[in-house]
Amino acid sequence: MINLEKEIREQPDVLANISKVNKSTVEALVAKAKAAGVNNICFAARGTSDHASIYAQYLFGIFASVPCGLATPSVISQYGAKINYKDTLVIGVSQSGQAADVLSVIRDAKECGAITASVTNNADSPLAKEADYHLFCDAGPEVSIAATKTFTSQMYLLAMICAEWSGSDELQKILDKVPETVAEVLDKIPGRIEQFIGDYKDLEYGVVLGRGVVYPIALEGTLKILETNRVRMKGYPISDFHHGPMAQIHEGDLVILLAANGPVIGDAKEILADLDRIGADTLVITDMPEFASDRKNTIVVPSVGSDIGAPFAMAVTLQLIALKLTEVRGIDPDVSNVLNKITVTM
Repeated sequence: MINLEKEIREQPDVLANISKVNKSTVEALVAKAKAAGVNNICFAARGTSDHASIYAQYLFGIFASVPCGLATPSVISQYGAKINYKDTLVIGVSQSGQAADVLSVIRDAKECGAITASVTNNADSPLAKEADYHLFCDAGPEVSIAATKTFTSQMYLLAMICAEWSGSDELQKILDKVPETVAEVLDKIPGRIEQFIGDYKDLEYGVVLGRGVVYPIALEGTLKILETNRVRMKGYPISDFHHGPMAQIHEGDLVILLAANGPVIGDAKEILADLDRIGADTLVITDMPEFASDRKNTIVVPSVGSDIGAPFAMAVTLQLIALKLTEVRGIDPDVSNVLNKITVTM
């Protein structure tokens, strides 16, 4: 079994274990932040970790009414600027824990007296050691070029912080269902993908669309497909796609539409109708069996009863699409003459 598939399939066990490994740290972090009067959160991350952080932005806004921002690490690491992180919790997210520019943000924040935390898959990494609190993905070695299990574990850990911060029983119940839901995806979805993936053997270009909590999954799915299959892909929020990017779509172009059962489902229905008028080849991934059920290329993923949990099932489904696409294209996703596993960003 290739590394990519092996690591995709390890996700239910990783997610089932992550809560007990980190529960006490999450509780201590949130208690400290609240006692200090923290009223803002800033995430510092790159690539896949950035996508996990965007998901967390949505959660903190929805459940805790806490404004969150994404740091621009180059402002500190390259331009030497000093940022005022007063009353802010600064969280560095990095699979390896070795991203130098993310580390620079954490160090700058500590100089300001801010509370800092890190989310990494390496407890001995510089980022893990520098932050006041470290949350451990505990996903085991991830050697495939494409990050999979560390992405879902990062999302889960950040959601744990939000659940503790907000005291939301709804969010906690969703998280409790995630490992089982991901296991169900791995059991049922690969066969569904195999029914049509051969149609995309010669894929050269495509886009992935989502809105709300599944928007960062559109970005992450884009990254998984392009880095494993070496095709041009682009992710967009549905809300922005109408403002210009729609013009690039022509008849027969692949569009992957993420349609989660929640407040933004109306936007997914509207954009689907527009894409049909153009004649796009739209692949729908949804947790609503009745959404686009009459379409040839619809993947219905297991639902946790809320769009808040849909990103986990949809992320793993997109990982599987990327994997199955490499199989029909005859590509080894663990080998690239262009990419290496990125662990350090300056």
